[in-house]
Amino acid sequence: MTHRISGRARVLAAGLGVGVLVPLVAAATPASATAAQVTCTSDRAGLAEKLQRDITAALAGRRGTVAVGLRDRTTGTTCTLRSTSAFDSASVVKVTVLATLLWDAKKHNRYLTQRETDLATAMITRSDNAATSTLWRQLGLTKIKGFLTAAGMTQTKPGADGYWGLTQITVRDEQKLLALLTARNTVLSDNARAYVLKLMGKVVSSQRWGTPAGAPSSVAVHVKNGWLSRATNGWRVHSVGTFDGAGHDYTISVLTHGNSTMDYGVATIQAVAKVIHRDLVPSVSTAQRYTPTETPREAFPAVPAAG
Repeated sequence: MTHRISGRARVLAAGLGVGVLVPLVAAATPASATAAQVTCTSDRAGLAEKLQRDITAALAGRRGTVAVGLRDRTTGTTCTLRSTSAFDSASVVKVTVLATLLWDAKKHNRYLTQRETDLATAMITRSDNAATSTLWRQLGLTKIKGFLTAAGMTQTKPGADGYWGLTQITVRDEQKLLALLTARNTVLSDNARAYVLKLMGKVVSSQRWGTPAGAPSSVAVHVKNGWLSRATNGWRVHSVGTFDGAGHDYTISVLTHGNSTMDYGVATIQAVAKVIHRDLVPSVSTAQRYTPTETPREAFPAVPAAG
């Protein structure tokens, strides 16, 4: 659906994992998802070659631009594809917002208030945009940039004028964030890390598509997705997740744009996720699969919150 801002600017109310309004601009032709090369390394003999071959095959014939990041601490495995390419964040940035809130609370030696807890829960588990805008406005760009500096996420650029969904992100930085959530560090406390993962583990079923696809039942899943449609580069569809169990501890980030539909982007992400899970943890999958009819469609605010 469309709205008018200041009588002129057309915006599309879509995505951002239940999204925020963003300006529309001219369309572009999507590139091939396999134009760049997947690079993998591993301490386990043969695993890097297998992952590189299987991820490449999963992307064969897919349209759009895809960036992939994988790290498995257990086997010393990493895979990258377009790790420094920038994408509009859509709702994936909500994990960064929560991490910033917890980082700032730690600096001031305080617990989250009940109001902040309620907002954080809605923001992560239901991808609530109003809650995100409230927290984004409360934190402000100074604190958000402060967290990004502390986290070493130097390629992430917060969206201006309250457009948090237009924050520029890269796979490299998303993998850095997931690494902070899954291992002890000086940026986030153990309690903060556990809290973020707890909420990512309680994302509503209709939003548990993407990187969890193909994950075996023996692996604990924590996920956050984002989706947004604009005239340039079509649908942005992203999924970041952490996976722990069956002797493995790994993170996956898949960012995409240039998708003709949201479902197309989801299918691309899940094709990549399935081969990663299969290669790392060979097992029968019991993960819930994405159902297009479950896509949430909520109303969005006509004016973004001030940044």
